[in-house]
Amino acid sequence: MKLLWALVVLLYAASLAKSREKTIRAAKSAGRRFAKLLSDFALLLVLVSVALTVLPPERIKALLKGPGMLLGSVLAAFVGSITFIPGFISYPLAGILKKAGVPYTVLAAFLTTLMMVGFLTLPMESELFGKRFAVLRNAAYFVMAIVVSIFIGFVFGELP
Repeated sequence: MKLLWALVVLLYAASLAKSREKTIRAAKSAGRRFAKLLSDFALLLVLVSVALTVLPPERIKALLKGPGMLLGSVLAAFVGSITFIPGFISYPLAGILKKAGVPYTVLAAFLTTLMMVGFLTLPMESELFGKRFAVLRNAAYFVMAIVVSIFIGFVFGELP
Protein backbone atom coordinates (compact mmCIF):
# COMPACT_ATOMS: atom_id res chain seq x y z
CA MET A 1 0.00 0.00 0.00
CA LYS A 2 2.88 2.33 0.78
CA LEU A 3 4.24 1.69 -2.71
CA LEU A 4 0.90 2.70 -4.21
CA TRP A 5 0.83 5.93 -2.19
CA ALA A 6 4.41 6.69 -3.22
CA LEU A 7 3.48 6.15 -6.86
CA VAL A 8 0.47 8.47 -6.54
CA VAL A 9 2.59 11.21 -4.95
CA LEU A 10 5.28 10.78 -7.62
CA LEU A 11 2.76 10.97 -10.47
CA TYR A 12 1.01 13.96 -8.88
CA ALA A 13 4.37 15.76 -8.56
CA ALA A 14 5.16 14.96 -12.21
CA SER A 15 1.77 16.32 -13.23
CA LEU A 16 2.37 19.49 -11.21
CA ALA A 17 5.76 19.93 -12.86
CA LYS A 18 4.31 19.53 -16.34
CA SER A 19 1.25 21.80 -15.93
CA ARG A 20 0.54 23.30 -12.54
CA GLU A 21 -2.77 24.93 -13.56
CA LYS A 22 -4.20 21.79 -15.20
CA THR A 23 -3.23 19.66 -12.20
CA ILE A 24 -4.82 22.06 -9.73
CA ARG A 25 -7.95 22.33 -11.88
CA ALA A 26 -8.18 18.51 -12.06
CA ALA A 27 -7.67 18.19 -8.29
CA LYS A 28 -10.45 20.73 -7.64
CA SER A 29 -12.77 18.91 -10.04
CA ALA A 30 -12.03 15.59 -8.35
CA GLY A 31 -12.64 17.18 -4.94
CA ARG A 32 -16.04 18.49 -6.05
CA ARG A 33 -17.03 15.07 -7.43
CA PHE A 34 -15.89 13.42 -4.20
CA ALA A 35 -17.91 15.87 -2.10
CA LYS A 36 -20.96 15.21 -4.27
CA LEU A 37 -20.60 11.44 -3.82
CA LEU A 38 -19.94 11.70 -0.09
CA SER A 39 -23.62 12.15 0.76
CA ASP A 40 -24.53 9.15 -1.43
CA PHE A 41 -21.80 7.10 0.21
CA ALA A 42 -23.03 8.06 3.70
CA LEU A 43 -26.56 6.98 2.71
CA LEU A 44 -25.11 3.72 1.38
CA LEU A 45 -23.38 3.05 4.70
CA VAL A 46 -26.67 3.60 6.54
CA LEU A 47 -28.50 1.23 4.17
CA VAL A 48 -25.76 -1.39 4.54
CA SER A 49 -25.99 -1.16 8.33
CA VAL A 50 -29.75 -1.63 8.19
CA ALA A 51 -29.42 -4.54 5.72
CA LEU A 52 -26.86 -6.29 7.94
CA THR A 53 -29.08 -5.76 10.96
CA VAL A 54 -32.09 -7.22 9.17
CA LEU A 55 -30.01 -10.02 7.58
CA PRO A 56 -27.31 -11.12 10.06
CA PRO A 57 -25.08 -14.08 9.05
CA GLU A 58 -27.25 -16.57 10.97
CA ARG A 59 -30.35 -15.46 9.05
CA ILE A 60 -28.49 -15.61 5.73
CA LYS A 61 -27.37 -19.16 6.57
CA ALA A 62 -30.93 -20.22 7.38
CA LEU A 63 -32.23 -18.69 4.16
CA LEU A 64 -29.58 -20.30 1.96
CA LYS A 65 -29.46 -23.75 3.52
CA GLY A 66 -33.18 -24.40 3.83
CA PRO A 67 -34.67 -24.47 0.29
CA GLY A 68 -33.71 -26.74 -2.58
CA MET A 69 -30.66 -26.14 -4.76
CA LEU A 70 -32.39 -24.08 -7.48
CA LEU A 71 -34.53 -22.00 -5.14
CA GLY A 72 -31.57 -21.61 -2.79
CA SER A 73 -29.37 -20.35 -5.63
CA VAL A 74 -31.94 -17.82 -6.82
CA LEU A 75 -32.58 -16.70 -3.25
CA ALA A 76 -28.82 -16.47 -2.63
CA ALA A 77 -28.45 -14.36 -5.77
CA PHE A 78 -31.16 -11.95 -4.57
CA VAL A 79 -29.68 -11.75 -1.07
CA GLY A 80 -26.22 -11.15 -2.54
CA SER A 81 -27.62 -8.45 -4.81
CA ILE A 82 -29.15 -6.42 -2.00
CA THR A 83 -26.42 -6.99 0.57
CA PHE A 84 -23.26 -4.92 0.44
CA ILE A 85 -20.40 -6.66 2.21
CA PRO A 86 -16.73 -6.06 1.38
CA GLY A 87 -14.63 -8.99 0.14
CA PHE A 88 -12.57 -9.30 3.31
CA ILE A 89 -15.81 -10.08 5.17
CA SER A 90 -17.73 -11.98 2.49
CA TYR A 91 -15.12 -14.69 1.86
CA PRO A 92 -14.84 -15.69 5.53
CA LEU A 93 -18.66 -15.58 5.67
CA ALA A 94 -18.73 -17.99 2.71
CA GLY A 95 -16.40 -20.31 4.62
CA ILE A 96 -18.73 -20.24 7.62
CA LEU A 97 -21.73 -20.93 5.37
CA LYS A 98 -19.89 -23.84 3.69
CA LYS A 99 -19.08 -25.37 7.07
CA ALA A 100 -22.78 -25.01 7.90
CA GLY A 101 -23.63 -27.15 4.88
CA VAL A 102 -24.57 -24.60 2.24
CA PRO A 103 -23.78 -26.13 -1.20
CA TYR A 104 -21.12 -24.63 -3.49
CA THR A 105 -23.80 -23.87 -6.10
CA VAL A 106 -25.68 -21.65 -3.67
CA LEU A 107 -22.45 -20.08 -2.35
CA ALA A 108 -21.36 -19.25 -5.90
CA ALA A 109 -24.65 -17.44 -6.58
CA PHE A 110 -24.35 -15.55 -3.28
CA LEU A 111 -20.71 -14.51 -3.61
CA THR A 112 -20.86 -13.66 -7.30
CA THR A 113 -23.85 -11.34 -6.88
CA LEU A 114 -22.39 -9.97 -3.67
CA MET A 115 -19.31 -8.82 -5.56
CA MET A 116 -20.82 -7.88 -8.93
CA VAL A 117 -24.43 -6.76 -8.43
CA GLY A 118 -25.30 -3.78 -6.28
CA PHE A 119 -28.90 -2.91 -5.59
CA LEU A 120 -27.88 -0.59 -2.76
CA THR A 121 -25.22 1.09 -4.91
CA LEU A 122 -27.54 1.52 -7.91
CA PRO A 123 -28.47 5.17 -7.17
CA MET A 124 -24.82 6.18 -6.87
CA GLU A 125 -23.85 4.14 -9.93
CA SER A 126 -26.75 5.65 -11.90
CA GLU A 127 -25.55 9.13 -11.04
CA LEU A 128 -22.02 8.35 -12.17
CA PHE A 129 -22.68 6.28 -15.31
CA GLY A 130 -26.31 6.90 -16.16
CA LYS A 131 -29.40 4.97 -15.11
CA ARG A 132 -29.68 2.84 -18.27
CA PHE A 133 -26.07 1.66 -18.08
CA ALA A 134 -26.26 0.94 -14.35
CA VAL A 135 -29.47 -1.10 -14.67
CA LEU A 136 -28.18 -3.02 -17.71
CA ARG A 137 -24.84 -3.75 -16.03
CA ASN A 138 -26.50 -5.02 -12.86
CA ALA A 139 -29.00 -7.16 -14.81
CA ALA A 140 -26.25 -8.65 -16.98
CA TYR A 141 -24.09 -9.43 -13.96
CA PHE A 142 -27.05 -11.00 -12.17
CA VAL A 143 -27.60 -13.35 -15.13
CA MET A 144 -23.85 -14.09 -15.28
CA ALA A 145 -23.89 -14.91 -11.56
CA ILE A 146 -26.64 -17.48 -12.11
CA VAL A 147 -24.66 -18.99 -15.02
CA VAL A 148 -21.52 -19.15 -12.84
CA SER A 149 -23.56 -20.78 -10.07
CA ILE A 150 -24.88 -23.45 -12.42
CA PHE A 151 -21.38 -24.08 -13.77
CA ILE A 152 -20.01 -24.45 -10.23
CA GLY A 153 -22.84 -26.86 -9.46
CA PHE A 154 -21.80 -29.07 -12.37
CA VAL A 155 -18.08 -28.85 -11.52
CA PHE A 156 -18.67 -29.92 -7.91
CA GLY A 157 -21.22 -32.55 -8.86
CA GLU A 158 -24.08 -30.88 -7.04
CA LEU A 159 -26.20 -30.66 -10.21
CA PRO A 160 -26.92 -33.61 -12.53
